[in-house]
Amino acid sequence: MFYVIYNILSLFLLIPVCIYHLYRSVSRGRPAAFRERFGHISSGELARISNRPVIWLHAVSVGEAIAARSLVKALYDRYPGHCIVMSTTTETGRGVAGRFPEPDLCIYFPFDFLPAVRRALDAIRPQVVIIMETEIWPNFTREAARRGIPVILANGRISDRSFNRYLRFTWFFRHPLQLFSSLCMQTETDRERICAIGAPPARALVGGNLKYDIPVRQPTIAEKNDLRVRYFISAGLTILTAGSTHPGEEAHILATYRELLNITDRLFLVLVPRHPERAGEISKMLERRGLIHRRRSALGADNRMFRGGNVLLVDTIGELMDLYALSDLVFVGGSLVETGGHNLLEPASVGVPSIFGPHMTNFREIASLVLRYEAGLQVDGAAGLTDACRGLIDNSDELRRLGKNGLRMIRENGGATERHMEVIGRYL
Repeated sequence: MFYVIYNILSLFLLIPVCIYHLYRSVSRGRPAAFRERFGHISSGELARISNRPVIWLHAVSVGEAIAARSLVKALYDRYPGHCIVMSTTTETGRGVAGRFPEPDLCIYFPFDFLPAVRRALDAIRPQVVIIMETEIWPNFTREAARRGIPVILANGRISDRSFNRYLRFTWFFRHPLQLFSSLCMQTETDRERICAIGAPPARALVGGNLKYDIPVRQPTIAEKNDLRVRYFISAGLTILTAGSTHPGEEAHILATYRELLNITDRLFLVLVPRHPERAGEISKMLERRGLIHRRRSALGADNRMFRGGNVLLVDTIGELMDLYALSDLVFVGGSLVETGGHNLLEPASVGVPSIFGPHMTNFREIASLVLRYEAGLQVDGAAGLTDACRGLIDNSDELRRLGKNGLRMIRENGGATERHMEVIGRYL
């Protein structure tokens, strides 16, 4: 009865869902890809995965795609006779996944509308489906189970903020959760929470956090110099990168930058908004403050070198790790406003210390680890951001110490990929 009611409701919800996706695509200048979202995949794309068993991995957006990186590589290396299909829900997630060399095919995940789900499963015919973090879609899970396709939840987590919402809807979630073959949760707390919502305890286990298995890459001086040339940044500048920023944060970052320029004119800011379509709005903000800047997308047409006090405004996707690698200090956004923060392991993996704000609810465990290893600094607000930056930009020894601590933290807390691979191997 649950699925009958759910499918009746999905018919009514389909129109507003389509309107929402159309609005997102138009406002962000990207294709809506309705054919793929309704399960239609072209014969040319399907030819890439014909005659071989398929592993289907779904990562909803950018964060999940980045977290899946080590797992995708491990699947590719261990199962060379299989095809890997990677799906995402968001356009930015698709952009990141499309840059991975291992997947044979990248698609949009189908709407959880029964004909779309059936069409997609008929086309791809996966041997196993791996869903990153906590994506629970009743029709997709049920249809996969009906066909005997194992569905594995990987890197599962349930944040403090979402747990109470899940508990109120256990009547909804317990049906699809009963159909997962295995649920690999990040921590024991996550495992207890998913069981409280309705997952079978015998199938839920602690697999660790795949984000800790991010590859360590300590760029050499020559590599950093090459990156500076690529981005037209003059030698000798101290580079501060503000990554994955959200509305309400840029004004504080620019105020900090202006104050720091009173101390040194050898400072350069790289500003990377979480959503590149906000570049126009941020560009106007920079103009009002009299800050000379260029967009990343315009660098090829203008080969002048940036100078101290200038700003590189990044309006592209997929370059954040390179920008972190060339930096001396990173501010990780989503943390001065109540967004929940972003991944502190990314700058740590390239040996660069990070500063972050008080709002890290989505990455509380990682934030605690960063502080314990002394790989970064947490500030209580905008004033603290200025003070923390001021204390570090002229202290190269402290920057190096924090950066080395970050590399050690990454190396000492890995292993989640192998634990996940042990579970996945039971079904391949």
